[in-house]
Amino acid sequence: MCSAYGSQSVAQWRTAPGPDAAAPAPADADAATDAEADAAARRAASFERQRRLRQEPRFPGGPAADPAGSHHERRIRSFQPRRSRVTTGQEDALQRLWPKWGLDIDGRGVLDLPTLFDGLPVVLEIGFGMGEATAQMAADDPGTGILAVDVHTPGQGNLLGLSERAGVSNVRVANGDAIILLREMLEPAALDGLRVYFPDPWPKKRHHKRRLIQPEFLDLVAQRLKPGAVLHCATDWEPYAEQMLEVLSAHPLFENTQADGGYAPRPGFRPLTRFEGQGLDKGHVVHDVLFTRR
Repeated sequence: MCSAYGSQSVAQWRTAPGPDAAAPAPADADAATDAEADAAARRAASFERQRRLRQEPRFPGGPAADPAGSHHERRIRSFQPRRSRVTTGQEDALQRLWPKWGLDIDGRGVLDLPTLFDGLPVVLEIGFGMGEATAQMAADDPGTGILAVDVHTPGQGNLLGLSERAGVSNVRVANGDAIILLREMLEPAALDGLRVYFPDPWPKKRHHKRRLIQPEFLDLVAQRLKPGAVLHCATDWEPYAEQMLEVLSAHPLFENTQADGGYAPRPGFRPLTRFEGQGLDKGHVVHDVLFTRR
């Protein structure tokens, strides 16, 4: 990667003649300089075109492709955006319902959750897949607002469509990086709960640093949860479940809801999803981890 820092001194070092070097022909030097300038201009124009494409919505009035843009620092991310086909129904839901129930995580302002959810207590859900479980939980508990975050465009459209068909109005769909949302766009003690269901387990050891449930993440979450709020995680990847239990048990601001300090039975409010059912059919063991904010 080229750095913008020190570019002028590097250029001078490359072009300055040494004590024994012969001076280049002026015409050759001018031609080389012009060619380099043209190449740099083409690269800059290409970069700007790509940046604009990343930030433009895939659908008019819909979620942005890169809502936070480049004004937030680069860091290791716990998610990998997936490009897959958006169905006609999902596209229709995005175009009609995104202006009403959707928001981009751009990190440029703090959300007014009481206004956004008409005064309801709000639970944040990070990673909702295709949204079936989220829509069902919203329908089963209309007195709780669900701020559902994901980067998967088909899932965003699907959740919006499911919510409309179920007649629920307590779901808002957020597009982008949940860390930026937590850090930049939520006030302290703004949330009544946090749900992280079946996050990417990043099974390879060299990728463990990308897992969402880490001590630093819990430090941030603890600032945004109200005392007594529940942090609920679920996974069918045994090593990740062990890590979740370990880091949560070690954090001073979280307390296990289970007297024995272990995993919790699946609570009735978490639906058994099709994905989870397929895993159970294959012999996978699903672990629920429930902790409260002290």
